[in-house]
Amino acid sequence: MKAVTVKELKTELINSSQSELIELCLRLSKFKKENKELLTYLLFESSYEEGFIVSVKQEIDEQFELVNTKTYYFIKKSVRKILRTIKKYIRYSKNKETEVELLLYFCQKLVHFKPSIQNNTVLKNIYIREKISIQKKLLTLHEDLQYDYNSALEKLNY
Repeated sequence: MKAVTVKELKTELINSSQSELIELCLRLSKFKKENKELLTYLLFESSYEEGFIVSVKQEIDEQFELVNTKTYYFIKKSVRKILRTIKKYIRYSKNKETEVELLLYFCQKLVHFKPSIQNNTVLKNIYIREKISIQKKLLTLHEDLQYDYNSALEKLNY
């Protein structure tokens, strides 16, 4: 089966009744965990972005506590997994401030992580790449926010 374009989906959804739309959303939520997470965000958390950020930060803290620190190999795998999770939540939000806030928090956790990321090239590169990404995203924000986030970014040097 070939998927149709977004435009065709939009026109078909416009022609559907409210009960049909509810049924479609519920059916969609049963197929993938990400669909259910996105619906949860849109229905319950999108109206209070600060609460969403706090809950994601708590999840990041929990994931960093579970990192296996026996070898850098396991640390790299865990850090990449945490970053994938953060990027998924950023896609849900589509808010640039949320994106910068979460990536800054990730970088802070990475800098203060023990054993130090200084001893591993891959972890340093992940950190540097995310810092560069934050700097690019800062240019799209309001000047006051740029100043606040830039000062937080400057404090991150390890």
